[in-house]
Amino acid sequence: MSAPERMNIVITGHVDHGKSTLVGRLLADTHSLPEGKLDAVREMCKKNGRVFEYAFLLDALDDEQKQGITIDSARIFFKSARREYIIIDAPGHIEFLRNMLSGASRAEAAVLVIDAVEGVAENSRRHGLLLSLLGISQVVVGVNKLDAMHYDEAVFTRIKDEYAAYLAALKITPAAFVPVSAREGKNLSAPAPDEMPWYRGKTVLEILDGFQNRAANDAEFFALPVQDIYRFSDDGDNRRIFAGTIVGGAITVGENVTFLPSGKTSRVKSVEVWNAPEKKSVGAGEAVGLTLSEEIYVKRGEVMIKSNETAPVAVAQKIRANVIWLGAAPLTFQKKFLLKLGAAKVEARLDGIERLLGENANSPTELRRHDCGAVVLNLSHPLALTAFADNQTLGRFVIVDNYDAVGGGIVQEVVIDQHARESFDSFAGVNPGGFEEELFALLKKHFPHRF
Repeated sequence: MSAPERMNIVITGHVDHGKSTLVGRLLADTHSLPEGKLDAVREMCKKNGRVFEYAFLLDALDDEQKQGITIDSARIFFKSARREYIIIDAPGHIEFLRNMLSGASRAEAAVLVIDAVEGVAENSRRHGLLLSLLGISQVVVGVNKLDAMHYDEAVFTRIKDEYAAYLAALKITPAAFVPVSAREGKNLSAPAPDEMPWYRGKTVLEILDGFQNRAANDAEFFALPVQDIYRFSDDGDNRRIFAGTIVGGAITVGENVTFLPSGKTSRVKSVEVWNAPEKKSVGAGEAVGLTLSEEIYVKRGEVMIKSNETAPVAVAQKIRANVIWLGAAPLTFQKKFLLKLGAAKVEARLDGIERLLGENANSPTELRRHDCGAVVLNLSHPLALTAFADNQTLGRFVIVDNYDAVGGGIVQEVVIDQHARESFDSFAGVNPGGFEEELFALLKKHFPHRF
């Protein structure tokens, strides 16, 4: 029996907008709580003369975790008939920024919670921008506490129109806005035709079930970042074994491959395995070693793709990216740093700031600690990469300064300008064999929309 499908999601919202109540209600309504936990919390509230709140369920689960009781590897999750959902905690603005490098960027979808009484708060806007910066495009907005507004459709419509316009500027189109009462359990996992007959859309859970795991896109094209090249010449073996983990698609012995950014080509001769049956093909997620029919020289950090496949892997020297800065010293236009993407490392600098979230957002001349924004980065040498939406591994990077990780980001798109050809040609002095005319022709063939 195969394991159930899982999806990582972020549920976020301004303080007191009802995020914890919404999560607790989902846990209860989907029967995802440990047996007897709901009744135990109700009884505890009764004994202490407190009004029961679904948010208390999260506190109860947290207490169990502190006592060493494991609940799904100490992660809160709920389940639907389709799959299980792992909730990545996003308790506040600064914490959410820190989580970007340690897990939040792996979220496939998000639920944004807005209080119908208070309306769109500043943090509601911040969280929307953060989702945009993290590349999370599958979003459902829950307008909560509509019971306190007598389920007034006009209140819901006003908030929906205001926040939809804001998200549109961030290029986020929510799957839906849902009128919700988390406390009363309306439109979360079950519809509320009596209280809100004017709403005929899906529940929050139905919308989440309609989202797709981005990992499914990994099968769309083959890509293998070269982690290292091994030789065993001491044993009289002159083969080069190109090792790495396949981040998308599959490859079979006999297929032609191209390495980017060098543009060199060859054919897969064998799949090298250790103490295992011989394999003729390998796929996404497998750590492999491949030999080639023609021994060529490429460097660690290049990306192997299929020669006959139109893959969105681009060769870039300037990229538009969403960056989160965590360094103590600000990121300025003069500062140079090391950008690490997969196995590749390249020196880079800030070339432009297009949008910024932080204290100096109105006059962006630098990124200060905990700032995040849409920026343009200039790389010292061409790098093979993809947009984050096309492949998470090839579209996510870490920024290093003096051996310390001081930030991270995701690639939005490659910037091709009038200097692109000169940038490609300048790579000739860096990579043995030069950046030949054949490479430029190859790039135009595979990525016609880039030129």
